[in-house]
Amino acid sequence: MTLDVGGGTGLDETALLARLKAGDGRAFEILVRSEGGSMLAVARRILRDDAAAQDCVQEAFLSAHRNLETFEPRASLGAWLHRITVNACLMRMRKHKRLAETSIDELLPNFNVYGTRVGEPQAEIRDPEDELGSKQIRHFVRDRINELPDGYRIALQLRDIDGYSTREAAEAMGIAEGALKVRLHRARAALKKLIEPLWEKEGV
Repeated sequence: MTLDVGGGTGLDETALLARLKAGDGRAFEILVRSEGGSMLAVARRILRDDAAAQDCVQEAFLSAHRNLETFEPRASLGAWLHRITVNACLMRMRKHKRLAETSIDELLPNFNVYGTRVGEPQAEIRDPEDELGSKQIRHFVRDRINELPDGYRIALQLRDIDGYSTREAAEAMGIAEGALKVRLHRARAALKKLIEPLWEKEGV
């Protein structure tokens, strides 16, 4: 595997890793240039604060530098750095108590005593592509995800967007797998309700 570096050049990942472990400062600069942008994007999605995201990326690179010997070549360097970045962000959120369990009930669908959905939209359903471009749809959905409480938003992002397994997401968040599954189920239900305007006749 090669890493793309500014200027269109590439470097074999195995060779780069060997240089990193040998303490080659130039190799670390290449790593920062090739992976820093994607790491910052991940941190921004989680923290929604540019300054905090930049701090976490810096912490992630420092952590990676300290723990190079633990890297297993089965995964790519990029994937490894992604996980370190996520962990740095979650540690910061736990420090500021942003991952504490909070109520999501007001965002969930409601059902009456007969089990029928209350407030089910009756408007004509249209293909959202007829109403909005795919880019606008992504922005709309991303904005709705950001309305979820942090603990639910991060569970959804790790599992459904970043591709973590249930076990990996639970470990990253410091909660039991059962608790992660509950959060994920409720987050998905809340998100489904939040994006209903996208499917209604009037659009968004």
